[in-house]
Amino acid sequence: MCIQNQDKKFHNLGQPQRIWAVSSVHGDLERLTAVHDALLERFEVGDKLVYLGNYTGHGTQSAACVDEILTFRRLIMSLPGARCSDLSYLRGGQEEMLQKLLQLQFAPNPSGVFLWMLSNGLSATLQSYGLCHHDGLEACQQGIMSITKWTGEVRARIRARAGHDIFSTVLSRAAFTEESALYPMLFVNAGIDTAKALDEQGDCLWWSGTDFVDIHDAYDPFKKVVRGYDPQHKGLYLNCVTATLDGGCGFGGELVCAGFSQQGEVFELLEA
Repeated sequence: MCIQNQDKKFHNLGQPQRIWAVSSVHGDLERLTAVHDALLERFEVGDKLVYLGNYTGHGTQSAACVDEILTFRRLIMSLPGARCSDLSYLRGGQEEMLQKLLQLQFAPNPSGVFLWMLSNGLSATLQSYGLCHHDGLEACQQGIMSITKWTGEVRARIRARAGHDIFSTVLSRAAFTEESALYPMLFVNAGIDTAKALDEQGDCLWWSGTDFVDIHDAYDPFKKVVRGYDPQHKGLYLNCVTATLDGGCGFGGELVCAGFSQQGEVFELLEA
């Protein structure tokens, strides 16, 4: 599986003519497939495609959504002239939780951490991999050795799905177009701390989403920041310096894919 920038936290998209950005999926396979079908008819050589994180969580078909993303990747890569760097996959809160789960035995309060994860969508993800969260809770009560054994089982189930383990290790923290581009843009999962530089954002990229609507000035050097997840589920929203593409997918709403022009304008919205 060839993915560019495997050792880099941020994906440089260059200066493309068009960028397609897909909002949080949250395990809704039907809507993801519908957006992919529409996108395949429109994707042109030279376009970039950015998935904005949260592929799993809340929806019951989380693991199948990762399968669908990997399948669609192969379709795009089969187009003459397509390159690995044309696709970018961001880490979201759901992906971060799943990675932290694999280190649960090192948490100071494993039961508390695990319960919080379950209440924020992880339960559905585990179920989609054929795992029962009750087994994890029982392991937390029994101690470190039991937790280690159970997280090993979680890891094994993920590895049993072709490509899933590799996919989870190559997710970028953010994607951006070059500063010299006509309209530099930054793509993130949920939000940013405007007081910090990009390489200092850390967990802010997926946990600081509640203040995103209060951003009124451009985040230098970018003219617009695009996110795919709104923790308050207020829906699609675009202004001069930010764009929220979350249509509520996984919570009864639509999956959104926005096509951005070189000037930063939305030339087409795909909603399923």
